[in-house]
Amino acid sequence: MRGKIVAALAIFALTAGPGLAGGMAEPIMEDEPVVEAASASNAGIVIPLLLLLLVAAAASSGGGSGISPE
Repeated sequence: MRGKIVAALAIFALTAGPGLAGGMAEPIMEDEPVVEAASASNAGIVIPLLLLLLVAAAASSGGGSGISPE
């Protein structure tokens, strides 16, 4: 009985060696998500102000065709 256990352990020891022969694998590094800081953009106010300026310029021009009546 003891001989069978020793033989089984010997077979296990001989077969376990090639399984570990590759060594440790390179760790796979995952990219960390990039969190962008919220910028203080004034685009939300600039566009309506430009539109208001355009409407004011159109209203101040009088809307005439440029041809004066005689």
